[in-house]
Order: sequence, then C-alpha cells, then structure tokens
Amino acid sequence: AALLPALLLRFEINTVLRISHFVAQIAHESDSFCTTREYASGAAYEGRADLGNTQPGDGRRFPGRGEIQNTGRANARNFTLWIRGLVPDAPDFEKEPERMEEFPWAVWVSIWFWATRRLNVLADRDDLIAVTKVVNGGRNGLDQRAAKLAKAKAWLSSVAALPVSAAQNAFPALYRGVTDSVDQIECLQRLLAQAGYYHLSIDGDFGAGTEAALRAYQMRAGLKVDGIAGNMTFSALLKLLNLTRGVQPWTLA
Repeated sequence: AALLPALLLRFEINTVLRISHFVAQIAHESDSFCTTREYASGAAYEGRADLGNTQPGDGRRFPGRGEIQNTGRANARNFTLWIRGLVPDAPDFEKEPERMEEFPWAVWVSIWFWATRRLNVLADRDDLIAVTKVVNGGRNGLDQRAAKLAKAKAWLSSVAALPVSAAQNAFPALYRGVTDSVDQIECLQRLLAQAGYYHLSIDGDFGAGTEAALRAYQMRAGLKVDGIAGNMTFSALLKLLNLTRGVQPWTLA
C-alpha cells in the first residue's frame, strides 16, 4: 500500500475514473486483497499457447499472481523485461514466478499490466465491460466488479470534491454518490436539461446519468472534466442560460 500512491502518479492513474477502475479490478482479482495467488491450481492453463505456456507443466507453474493475477509464461517473461528497465536488479519472474506473489512485485506487476494494456484509455470512457475483458478475458464477476467500482467512485469523488468545496462560496460541490443535497442535485439536473441534456431524469439522485451529462457539459464548456459540479460548473451553466450570478439556482423551479 505504501508503494501504490507514487506508482499511480508515475503511470498517470491519476483521476477518479482511472483510480476507481484500477482499484476495482485488482480488488476483484485478488479476492478483495486477500490473496496474491490464484486459488485454482493453474492446470486449466496447460498448453495455452496464447499465454506462452509451451512447456509441460507451465499451466501449474504460471497461474495468476500479483494483485491483478498475471497469468502465463509469456506474461512473466514480458513483465521481467519491462521491470528490469526500471528496477535493474528485479528478479527473473520467468524463472521465479512465485516472486510475483510478494510485495513490491505484486503491485508492480499490476501496474505493468494496466500500463502496457493502456487501460487508462478504457477507464476514461468509464467502460467497465471493456476493462474487464482485457483483465480477465470475458465478463467474469462483472456484477461484483461493478459493485467495487461504484464503491471506489463514491469514496474517491468525495475526496476529490474537498478542494472544490474549500474554494467556492455560493455553490456546493456535488458529485456522484452524494445523498444530502437533493434540492441542489435537482437544480443541477434542471440546469443540465435546459443546457440540452434532455434525456436526463430530474429526480434529485446524482447517479450515472447525471454524472455522464455533467462530464459531457464540462467537456463542451472547456471546464475541468471531473464529474464534480462546483463554482465553475454552476457559474458556466448560469451564464449559458442567462441567469443572474448572484441567485441561488436551486431556488429556481
């Protein structure tokens, strides 16, 4: 855990969406951080040429390891080549694959997999299915991954909103998962609908639809696309709709 923040920054896993998707996937793959080795024996991977398992016994020798469950001889070899460019004295994981179960390598191998598969791109799209297919090859455990993703988003959004809240005067910071600002959320939804996002439900619930509309508006308006409605977002919406800056917008019907 101590190593992770610096690595997230170094490899640009540095937004609410990127961190949330990364944490959700490694949490699922590691059984909520209970293991760094696949529970199954690995026998099912025997003879899998797509994993580089070309020698007898490779299936059992190269089961999933690390927090992201890196699997197969080829991945162990490729991870070794990559990590030695950064940490020259790192082990040879093709010769000692069990070392990927140890820290710090269990973290490093997860970062390697994420970075080399360019999963930040898919996380930026908030595409859970696409990320899951890359990590696991299908839709295995999709519901559980979705639950972990939602939990990560809610917590990280609240953390990201702290500096926004501190910097503003008239408007609250609204973000996905907030539950104690129903009137303000309803107002935000009405403003977004008036700005052209007609599909948006006006229900006072800051869910996925509201976040998607907000991000789309922020991108369109040239604002920071963070899914947090604060001073800049409210001010831009009021200006767009020719409303008075000094008004409390949630008082408007």
